[in-house]
Amino acid sequence: MTNRPSFRSPSPLPHWLRGRTLFWLAVALVSLLSLPPGPAAAAAEFTAEQRQAIEGIIRDYLTAHPDLMLDLLQAAEEKIKSDSRQKAAAALSARRQEVFDDPDTPIAGNPKGDAAVVEFFDYRCPYCKQVEPALEALIAEDRQLRVVYKEFPVLGADSIAAARAALAARKQGKYDAIHRALMMLKGQIDEAALFKTAASVGLDVERLKRDMAAPEIDRMLKANHALAEALDIRGTPGFVVGNEIVPGAISLDALKGLIAASRKK
Repeated sequence: MTNRPSFRSPSPLPHWLRGRTLFWLAVALVSLLSLPPGPAAAAAEFTAEQRQAIEGIIRDYLTAHPDLMLDLLQAAEEKIKSDSRQKAAAALSARRQEVFDDPDTPIAGNPKGDAAVVEFFDYRCPYCKQVEPALEALIAEDRQLRVVYKEFPVLGADSIAAARAALAARKQGKYDAIHRALMMLKGQIDEAALFKTAASVGLDVERLKRDMAAPEIDRMLKANHALAEALDIRGTPGFVVGNEIVPGAISLDALKGLIAASRKK
């Protein structure tokens, strides 16, 4: 014989309300109880006794079936993730020009290539440094590839300073040089290490410091942060290839697969 949960309801529940049906009905009733004032809420009003009985049903049922609460939490988490993916996909569709073809964004590889990899990165991010050799290999191997660099400093003031320095280095034609040097740099990137690295690649450091304060750099960094938020990229690295948004580090083979798929589309 199947064991049935006991409820505090003053009278036994009909058979058709048992099991998962009861659970979802209880959830629906909780939603009704929280409705704002209005005609719909008026139709869903309960007496104090009815509310107490409903709360008792929910409490007892969830106590007897804790796995259902886990199911509900997992379903809610999946719903949130699904909604986020849909919003990010819509943002990518609406802002493709900004993602792939912003004239203010540094690029590497073939400027007129038929495929692009967009990377949101931070110079102090160890995972970004881990992925860098794969990007360098792709640029050397694939002569039709564009790599779009979105400076996305999220790891504090030193990350922001490094991003500013890299963007300011464009005025001296040295973005690629300082980008590669900072990605290869071991240890912490503090102010001393940053300007030592800048000098090592031939930058005029005093001019660089002045250029780092340019208002257009503020604008670029703010635009990158807003774009990352719209695409649901919350950390570094984050990639966009074709219609795919990929959070986190990715292997060379996986990147090649995404690039090949984007070319087919």
